[in-house]
Amino acid sequence: MDPAVYLDPTIFDRERQTVLATTWQYACHSSQVAEPGSYVTFDVAGESLFTMRHADGSVRTFYNVCMHRGHELLEGTGVRRLIVCPYHAWTYRTDGSLHKAPFAEGRAGFDAQQICLTEVRTENFLGFLFVNLDEAAPAMDVVYSGARDAMREFLPTIEAMRPMEVRDFVADSNWKIAVENYNECYHCKNAHPSFSKGVVLPDSYTITPMGHCLHHHATSSPQQYYEIDLDASPHAAEYASFYLWPLFSFQVYPGPVLNTFCWRPDRVDRTPFTRGWFTPNGANSEVVRTVAAEDAATTVAEDLDLVRSVQRGLASRGYRPGPLIIDPEMGLNSEHTVAAIKSWYQQAMLGES
Repeated sequence: MDPAVYLDPTIFDRERQTVLATTWQYACHSSQVAEPGSYVTFDVAGESLFTMRHADGSVRTFYNVCMHRGHELLEGTGVRRLIVCPYHAWTYRTDGSLHKAPFAEGRAGFDAQQICLTEVRTENFLGFLFVNLDEAAPAMDVVYSGARDAMREFLPTIEAMRPMEVRDFVADSNWKIAVENYNECYHCKNAHPSFSKGVVLPDSYTITPMGHCLHHHATSSPQQYYEIDLDASPHAAEYASFYLWPLFSFQVYPGPVLNTFCWRPDRVDRTPFTRGWFTPNGANSEVVRTVAAEDAATTVAEDLDLVRSVQRGLASRGYRPGPLIIDPEMGLNSEHTVAAIKSWYQQAMLGES
């Protein structure tokens, strides 16, 4: 693709309205909104949203804006029996309906039953909550065909997992550079010695498309730098990742150690992201903390340097896009996944997906 796709702020603004506003984006883990009235705020495609647990047990997501004069309603995380706007104290129930508007009742033209927060589609995917600003978008099981069953088979305990630790990072690059880098291991032997020696056997690495999901798989390294309980899972001695286009990935290190990537770009050249680490019921695990620390100090730090350099290099007058290396066997030294991401991107920009 033209380097401008990674560099031009006007193109990033278009992406917010097309790619990012029409695809499934991660909100939070369902356990983070377990209690009635509990909520988590977050941004998608430049829009402030919040996900909240209703009294009937359902989970709903709303645009974080009061229907009166547009003030934002909530910040961060918390628990609220009612949602009270900080501006004029318009008050909403946890299902989004208007409960009270001071001095408005009985006035001509005011009908509280016609006023409700704008809801956003929400789906529960193995305990992880995702939202989509596009009301007409296909369901997750259509977009990521087969991914739910494949993940449940690879990690049967996934729905019992809860967040144990979250680490925040910022990639000084366009979001597409970050996710393209994540989805190929052509660079692994050269750029990730810890991952290639202490986590997986690189030559066993394959990546297979499953709808708009990319399924990474590899055998664990015999030189693993942490202990593995081979009885914990039928796939304990394997590595897997399930990237859900465009900005989220489940990753299961040998062990099994479940972790996630969630990218949330806020500028054309800046992509904050989180690495979530999960354990059964969120219980403390020194092994998982060790892996998280090693991952941050090595693979993540290395990738941050790589994508920062690519962002600078794409702006060079001397750069001419070279060919991708495609292996029909979809093995280690292949960029077929980068080609897939570019294709999905172009389709989304044209409104075809």
